[in-house]
Amino acid sequence: MENQIIKNEKEILDFWRKNNIFEKSVSSRPEDKPYVFYDGPPFATGLPHYGHIVASLMKDIVPRYQTMKGFRVERKWGWDCHGLPIENIVEEELDLKSKKDIENFGIDKFNNACHKTVLKYANEWKVTIERMGRWVDMEEDYKTMDIEYMESVWWVFNELWKKDLIYQGHKAMHICPRCETPLSNFEVTQGYKDVKDISITAKFKLEDPSKLGLDNDTYFLAWTTTPWTLPGNLLLAVGNNIKYKIIKILKTEDKNLNNNEYYILSDNFFQSKLIPVPAGEPEGGGISIEEYFLPLFNKTKIKIIKELKGKDLLNLEYEPLFPYFKDAKNAFKVVAGDFVTTEDGTGIVHIAPAFGDDDYYLGKDNNTEWVQHVGMDGKFIPEVIDFAGMEVKPKEDPTATDLAILKWLNSNNKFFSKEKYEHSYPHCWRCDSPLLNYATSSWFIRVTELKDDLLKNNQKINWVPEHIKEGRFGKWLEGARDWAVSRSRFWGDPLPIWQSEDGDTICVGSVKELEYLSGEKVTDIHKHLMDKIIISKNGKEYKRIPDVLDCWFESGSMPYGQMHYPFENKEKFEAGFPAQFIAEGQDQTRGWFYTLHILATALTRGKNPSIPTKSTEPAFKNVVVNGIVLAEDGKKMSKRLKNYPDPSTVLEKYGADALRYYLGTSPVMYGENLSFSETAVREVYNKVTNTLTNILELYLMYGSRKEEYKNSSNVLDEWIIAKLKELHKDVSDNMSTYKLAHASRPLVDFITDLSQWYVRRSRDRIKRKDEEALATLRYVLIEFAKISAPFIPFISEKIFQDLKDNKMQESVHLENWPDYEVLEKVEKDLIKDMIIARDVVEQALSLRQKMSIKVRQPLYELEIANFKLQQELLDIIATEINVKKINLVKKLSHGGSWIDKIDSEIKVALNIELTDELKEEGAVREVIRAINALRKEVNLTPNDLTTLYIKSDENIEKIISKYSDEIITTTSCKELIVEKKDIKNNSEVKVDGVAVWFGLE
Repeated sequence: MENQIIKNEKEILDFWRKNNIFEKSVSSRPEDKPYVFYDGPPFATGLPHYGHIVASLMKDIVPRYQTMKGFRVERKWGWDCHGLPIENIVEEELDLKSKKDIENFGIDKFNNACHKTVLKYANEWKVTIERMGRWVDMEEDYKTMDIEYMESVWWVFNELWKKDLIYQGHKAMHICPRCETPLSNFEVTQGYKDVKDISITAKFKLEDPSKLGLDNDTYFLAWTTTPWTLPGNLLLAVGNNIKYKIIKILKTEDKNLNNNEYYILSDNFFQSKLIPVPAGEPEGGGISIEEYFLPLFNKTKIKIIKELKGKDLLNLEYEPLFPYFKDAKNAFKVVAGDFVTTEDGTGIVHIAPAFGDDDYYLGKDNNTEWVQHVGMDGKFIPEVIDFAGMEVKPKEDPTATDLAILKWLNSNNKFFSKEKYEHSYPHCWRCDSPLLNYATSSWFIRVTELKDDLLKNNQKINWVPEHIKEGRFGKWLEGARDWAVSRSRFWGDPLPIWQSEDGDTICVGSVKELEYLSGEKVTDIHKHLMDKIIISKNGKEYKRIPDVLDCWFESGSMPYGQMHYPFENKEKFEAGFPAQFIAEGQDQTRGWFYTLHILATALTRGKNPSIPTKSTEPAFKNVVVNGIVLAEDGKKMSKRLKNYPDPSTVLEKYGADALRYYLGTSPVMYGENLSFSETAVREVYNKVTNTLTNILELYLMYGSRKEEYKNSSNVLDEWIIAKLKELHKDVSDNMSTYKLAHASRPLVDFITDLSQWYVRRSRDRIKRKDEEALATLRYVLIEFAKISAPFIPFISEKIFQDLKDNKMQESVHLENWPDYEVLEKVEKDLIKDMIIARDVVEQALSLRQKMSIKVRQPLYELEIANFKLQQELLDIIATEINVKKINLVKKLSHGGSWIDKIDSEIKVALNIELTDELKEEGAVREVIRAINALRKEVNLTPNDLTTLYIKSDENIEKIISKYSDEIITTTSCKELIVEKKDIKNNSEVKVDGVAVWFGLE
């Protein structure tokens, strides 16, 4: 059965919806006071999970708060629509295995299928986002596939083109063979996995050993962790000043080693891979002990023939390892590489210029003929006869091809040794295929040219947590490389470059410009349509370059695309740029945060910035970075393992406020990981929403909407008002610096103080309908609802709706943020004194517990050492611990009937002597407790005045008669009758020889 709190939340959702409260919260704030917030768009190809809920929570707390601060905070939802995530889903649905399959299927049909798939789970997203209480406009949403958005992306690209920040380059990049497209460096960082590969040390035969004064076959030993690149080997690299040794095998049991062969490898290899022969082993042949080694492979003894440096090996030629490209020009020689180290391997690096940055530039510097023995599809080309068509890094078995290479080398006397090699290897962040470091052509943004401005702009941003500014993000900016923004794919924003046969290019910046240049009407600018448009100019025909833009370029263009800038909303956009606030997960430091930063910096730099700003600006001023939500055991959440509760189930069990508050107060708000605990959500439900509901119900039982708060003379009322002001300051101060967890955590402490101290101590006053108590409680609840509204919006609204009067706003979320006077010294002192008073109570109650004396048993006297407290607080202490008298002393009494507690800052002593009178009072208190327990059991309310019948022995009867007035007052009875007979059909309870009935007629 649905509990009342969940029912309340759903009723509030209905109230917000029917009364357009969100819309009113925006429209009621002045247009000339904008607070701009950018919302990073998600893909709707999967269901929302806890990571999305965390990000959405941050994106709801801050806008709600800023709205109450008087700002107009428009919140527009967006959908990521382009890119590999969609393409991969459609490929699977249509059983398309490769890029060629897509082209055969038809790019137009493929893109149309992508279009239909984009918003697959949009409705489920809407349900979850609304249920968790997030306010965002999902009706007037933007989609990155809309022509308006795509046109703004073209504008951004064209502006960078005009600033000469775009160029076409041929560089080594990581490509996905499955998707047949390059990835940018920050995309690559998102998919690293620890894998076990095979490393091979291969034998490269020196053409002319006599050049080194040798007369035997001599081999360079080169180590590689990518054996599949060996067929494309063209060079060997050494370090000029690295020490190398030439060794000869004296004795071996390894069939791959030959006693008549010499091997060249680095001096360091002997430190890391070879172990000296143990002392005492026969030297034999008069060779010194230093010349014996025991390699890790099969008990092999060697002799050092010669020592030399890398520069002595330069330009030596060697036989091609594989025969496929043996005629390549300027190849198969030893060259110098400043990147060569001796940390791993043999100090000799195999170079395949088509694969890897260092390889590419070394091949270029030596004018080596271009050889690319692997296609973009990750398969060996036909020229690689023995392996033609094989995938070099099969997803199902990444080492299969490396093993095939190893076997070929072994059968051709070119294999030296192998090892298992565990390392971190990049995989495609979308399809999970192993990536290849592959030299290919792409269009780049000159990020390196922007680096100084990027670093300066980073200093203008407030990062939460702060360490990301100079750490994860700052370090990434320092090492930033040029950004490859073209993708040889299909479903994306087309690269707006048209090129003629002679290489002349036109970059188009708008739909209107394209219509003018082409003479055609344009209503959609996706690839399958743009590829058909030809531009004729000055007697030349220009065809569009077939690539599409990196979808991260689209994400970085989001500020402009969502408003169709600069084609629409020009003044509005410029008035709110840069954004005040954004929020996403830590992975976006190398994703969305990064691309936003690059494009905004590029568009605002220079004398004539594309966006009119006084100086170069970042895209955002404040950013909150959340961590990852893991399963309770600390592992990644897995649908397959079912190691976490479904978010919709948690929302239905505990409500949105409980989930919001649990996440909002956790370390995940500061970029740290959180192991999700349903038990912790339940604790929040009990401590926050359930407790507040109980307090509200208590008020509604005795109070009304008419109680007007005025300054109260009651110390508890003064204290709770001071605590309210203190709470307001804590929340406001932390919200101003975007420390969301620090802002929300004090709420639960206040709720605890309100419930366990103020309400409990004021319960009798409330029941008596004391005007000051009721007015204070109503005021505190309403003001607390305003302060808590951004964090726990449902229970805050419930409190507000049940207590507000006609002078207040329609919703708590339409109210202004409270503005209280600064806490005065007397209020601060009261807060401190109340802490002392509560500590005194805690210490005294521990003494009672130690002596097994119930609290209902009155005691005579308590002493407090070295503290001065006002009388009202002493009265509270006396009532709490049930003593007749409190003495403030310099030194505690000891001995006799006294027991003290001096092992804390608060030193107290308690007189535990029980006189007959004290025992009588204790007995009466027990009777009163039993009577009230029985009233509750039979569902009597405080307004049900009953006749109370008591049957007891003669001694107890005298005590009851003596305290009859107190019993009647504290048990809501109209009269008390002592009887000796049973009363039919009435409840009965017995305590210490007393039987009690109620007259219910």
